[in-house]
Amino acid sequence: MLAHLSVNNFAIVKSLQLELSKGMTTITGETGAGKSIAIDALGLCLGGRADAGMVRQGEEKTEVSAAFLLDNNLNATRWLEDNDLFDGSECILRRTITKEGRSRAFINGSPVPLSQLKSLAQLLINIHGQHAHHQLMKSDYQLSMLDQYAGHTNLLKNVRNAYQAWRQADNNLKTLRDNSQQNQAQKQLLEYQIKELTELAIGEEEFQTLEQEHKRLSNSGELASSCQLAIDLIYEGDEYNALSVLQKANSSLIQLAELDEKLSSLPNMLEEAIIQIEETNNELRSYLDCIDVDPGRMAFVEERFSKIMSISRKHHVQPNELYQHHQDLLKQIEELDCSDEKLDELAQEVQQKFQLFFNHGEKLHKSRSRYAKELNKLITQSMHELSMENAKFAIQVEAQGSHPSPLGLDCVTFVVSTNPGQPMQPIAKVASGGELSRISLAIQVITAQKVETPSLIFDEVDVGISGPTAAVVGKMLRQLGESTQVMCVTHLPQVAGCGHQQLFVAKNTKAGKTETQMNVLDETQRIGELARLLGGSTITDSTLANAKELLMVA
Repeated sequence: MLAHLSVNNFAIVKSLQLELSKGMTTITGETGAGKSIAIDALGLCLGGRADAGMVRQGEEKTEVSAAFLLDNNLNATRWLEDNDLFDGSECILRRTITKEGRSRAFINGSPVPLSQLKSLAQLLINIHGQHAHHQLMKSDYQLSMLDQYAGHTNLLKNVRNAYQAWRQADNNLKTLRDNSQQNQAQKQLLEYQIKELTELAIGEEEFQTLEQEHKRLSNSGELASSCQLAIDLIYEGDEYNALSVLQKANSSLIQLAELDEKLSSLPNMLEEAIIQIEETNNELRSYLDCIDVDPGRMAFVEERFSKIMSISRKHHVQPNELYQHHQDLLKQIEELDCSDEKLDELAQEVQQKFQLFFNHGEKLHKSRSRYAKELNKLITQSMHELSMENAKFAIQVEAQGSHPSPLGLDCVTFVVSTNPGQPMQPIAKVASGGELSRISLAIQVITAQKVETPSLIFDEVDVGISGPTAAVVGKMLRQLGESTQVMCVTHLPQVAGCGHQQLFVAKNTKAGKTETQMNVLDETQRIGELARLLGGSTITDSTLANAKELLMVA
């Protein structure tokens, strides 16, 4: 509940300190005294629009703070804990505005963004302004009010999550479909490239082998002549060759070894060299015999080599990478071939997720319809108590599957009939301002009983009503004040007399400056104020008695 309100240099208020209590508090005062100014200041503290014009003339800044007791307000307590702003059983909101228009917001002394201040404020208090019925005419507000009354937090969460999952899947499907034409063009290019590489049919190591063969064939003449020269030098030369020299040397070493045993190992060493030369000769002879000087083979190798080089340049890869490039293209086209299957799978997923969303939406629709019937009865009864005996109220809950949203499938419309024979029509089409105010009040009083915020403020919602109806309004608000804190700005004595506490607003002018003050009235002062509201400037014993009677009735 709102325990204390401090206002400094706000509009025509120099300084205002209000201690507020539980139950119903009424705020009265002369016309033009600024009865709603405390509500306006509180609205600023709760995150309302700020501008430099709110700063009192001649002052540097406006400062408004509101202290709330968090008893039984689990939502606000949890919010403060989640945002590391919890500071015990009391929560203080503060807002400042400089004369230049700069605004700052604080929660329990810590500076915060305005969005955070607004987020917490809606968990602490609910202001029903004089023109709340304008908000009430909006379909989205009507839907929110029904859901809040019905306690649809979990159902709405399920619907919202299912909706987001469905929309995400649907967007993925649209993206895949949008890319299908581009994929088709890419697939055609890949098919052409793959056909070319398939026809080439290059082996994994073919280019390296072909490159070596091309080099060998290109130099076959030089290889043959050099090979023959080596054979002649080491083995087959008529006049001089390495084999004959070694054989002669070996014969000499054998003779020496016979003369000196220390040289006996040397002939064996030369014999090994002779064996190596013979083997080398055999290898060279075999290689020379295999040298291919076939012009046809040379032409084939050159043609193959040239084709591989040409295609590698065309595909912008190295020749030895063509084989792997071919495998990569085959993998890419395989993935593109799977896109049609993915489209089918994703289309099925979209359908499944929409069905899940629809099922949750159906549950929410049924619950909304059930609570709408409950509210129809309660609000109609409340309107009858407000001297609208022939009025009927109904909430139309229409499922519109063609217009799904994160809030479900429904379109909610508040409709009324205020006179016999008059058809039910949207509340926005009700012509009478007085009737609209009473309908708005009836809805607010009934739905407020389910609102989780502990404090409610009604800013002259009783405009356009009087007499017995005003008395009923007062009793309704007092009954509401038995379970929660209610503050009501009013000009009606029947309503003011029902308050557990009454504040009086007065406007004074001193030294050319206007100042508004607000004071708590004791019982005697309340009777005098109620008498003023009843009789105007002339207060008689009769009006005092009537005022006392109103206060006693309360």
